[in-house]
Amino acid sequence: MTEGFIPVTPDHPILVGIFEGFSWIRCEGKGSFMNSPVIKTFADERIASGESHIVVDLQQCSGMDSTFMGTLAGIATRLMSSGEGGLQVAEPGERNRRSLEDLGLDFLMEIDPPEATWRGRLDAIRPGLQPPQGAGKLGGVQRARHVLEAHQTLSDMNDKNASEFSGVVNLLENEISEKEKLAPGKD
Repeated sequence: MTEGFIPVTPDHPILVGIFEGFSWIRCEGKGSFMNSPVIKTFADERIASGESHIVVDLQQCSGMDSTFMGTLAGIATRLMSSGEGGLQVAEPGERNRRSLEDLGLDFLMEIDPPEATWRGRLDAIRPGLQPPQGAGKLGGVQRARHVLEAHQTLSDMNDKNASEFSGVVNLLENEISEKEKLAPGKD
């Protein structure tokens, strides 16, 4: 795995697995800006290795912040751009489903698709999941860039999101700019 990982803590565990035809990411606890870089890095590595189908398992996810959902949207967009794949969400529960739908993300990803290839295999998939390899810390600028990218992705989805997240995007752009002025090239 690559440098820049945030350690996944017991409060924000992420488990992953690679299976025939798809890669699996499971969030146990809250999906947040703390664990979304881990998900992004794993997904980026899988996409770079040719994976076209990623499943995000939210069965044990207690909720998601906007950075986490923006990260999922970014992954879904990259998978869709290949023309062959996509992101599917497994067992989100009503609250998480509503959160995804409220931001319009149900147009980017399949939420609990009834005909998914992984259906009927959950009992075999989940026990084999492991924490992703590698750990590290995102610096302040790296973390701000990650959060900014996630919110820009959400803002690009529709006018409602653009309006809702414009303050966050502007604040983060200014924060990154100021930090880079004070310490150019440092993260």
